[in-house]
Amino acid sequence: MATAELVLGLLHGGPAHGYDVKRGHDAWFPDSKPLAFGQVYSTLARLERDELVEVVDRGSEGGPERTVYALTAKGRQHLAEWLAEPIQPALGAVDELVRKVVATIRTGEDATAFLARQRSSHLRRIRELKASGRTEDTPGRLARDYMALHLDADLRWLDTALDRITAQKESTR
Repeated sequence: MATAELVLGLLHGGPAHGYDVKRGHDAWFPDSKPLAFGQVYSTLARLERDELVEVVDRGSEGGPERTVYALTAKGRQHLAEWLAEPIQPALGAVDELVRKVVATIRTGEDATAFLARQRSSHLRRIRELKASGRTEDTPGRLARDYMALHLDADLRWLDTALDRITAQKESTR
C-alpha cells in the first residue's frame, strides 16, 4: 500500500495534524483496515525528512501537543506524479488465498473443506459490504465496489478450484 502517497492525498485539502490524517484515511476507506496512529506519525516524519511535507504549526489548545503538517511544492508534485502513474498489474504475484489452497493440497489436508469455509467467508464479507454502503458518496461506493468485485472474482476462482479438485478425486477412483 502506498501509505506515503495516501497521506499526501489526505493533506491535499489543507494542513492537518496526524489525528486528522488518520481519521481522514479511515473515512476514505471505511471497510479497510484502519490506519494505525504509529504508521501515520512515522509516515509524516519520513515525508518531512524527504521535504514532501512541512510543519506549519505546533500547538496544544489545552490538550496534547499537535503538530500540523502541510504539503510542500515538492509534495504536491510527488502526489501529482503518483496519481498520474498507472498501477502495474501484479504479474506473477500469488495472493495469500492461492498460497493457502496450494499448501492445503500439497500437505494432504482437506482442500474441499477449506474451500467451503473460504467461500462462506467471502460471501459473508460481500453481504457486509453491500449492506453498509447504501448512502455513501461516490469515492466510498467505488472503494466498496472494488472490494466486492474482487471478492466475487475470488469466489469464481474458489469454484473453479473446487471443480478441479473434485474432478481429480473422481478420476483417481
